[in-house]
Amino acid sequence: MIYLKLVLSALIWGGTFVAGRLAAAELGPFSCAFLRFAMASVCLTFLARLQEGGLPALTRKTLPGVLLLGLSGVFAYNAFFFLGLQTVAAGRAAVIIALNPVFIALFAALLLREPLSGLRLTGIALSVCGAITVISRADPLALFTHALSAGDMAIFGCVASWVTYSLAGRKVMADLSPLASVTWSCITGALMLFPFALSEGLPASMGSISLTTWTSITYLALLGTVAAFTWFYQGVKAIGASRAGVFINIVPVSAILLAALLLDEPVALSLLGGAVLVGCGVWLTNRH
Repeated sequence: MIYLKLVLSALIWGGTFVAGRLAAAELGPFSCAFLRFAMASVCLTFLARLQEGGLPALTRKTLPGVLLLGLSGVFAYNAFFFLGLQTVAAGRAAVIIALNPVFIALFAALLLREPLSGLRLTGIALSVCGAITVISRADPLALFTHALSAGDMAIFGCVASWVTYSLAGRKVMADLSPLASVTWSCITGALMLFPFALSEGLPASMGSISLTTWTSITYLALLGTVAAFTWFYQGVKAIGASRAGVFINIVPVSAILLAALLLDEPVALSLLGGAVLVGCGVWLTNRH
């Protein structure tokens, strides 16, 4: 069941790129993100009450870390995510974001003094080559003649935000459980997103949001956040972070296939080749 849950988590996360692209076509990035995490916060708070007897109160020691989690992993990540998906294809975005584990390993070595073996360095190099293949559409010289689009830069902002969230989370989880950390980060992040969602005119547009967008946001909140995060943390607890992390390789593949099926996005050879390189790189980076 643990392995099945890890596979399902990866498949669900692949689907978040399709759902995010559908939602971003109608609502602003802050409105999409706020609705996702307001809904997820309610569900996670209920789950924390069922599994752990409720959320622990924040203290002077834990508050700064939780605020950083909310700012990086929820507020910044999701603002960049929905902003980027307004113009970037779901499959392309998924391959760029698949670099997350590679940059986490790199910065953990630089900032937290975690060991970085030759195997991990090889994985980092492979993943970077894969990302360049996707971004340049198999023409690396184009990177020197054509600037990255604003959408591409936003998706890279997702990577920077998630690296910050992951490294900060390791410190926060010394005092809070994974479920409490995720729940508090969702709550604080949603509160940060709220005034920006108001400025986008969310209250006025609530009555006209289409069923497709509501379905997409519900998918992102209940499956992409509550279910997938819970199952993934169960996998981490059962088989370890490195072995569970390997299943993240499935995410860009499922995103590319689902985007082709549901959004009619073209599947270029450069996209498939880059996804394979990134996946192999992430797998090597997560090996010991």
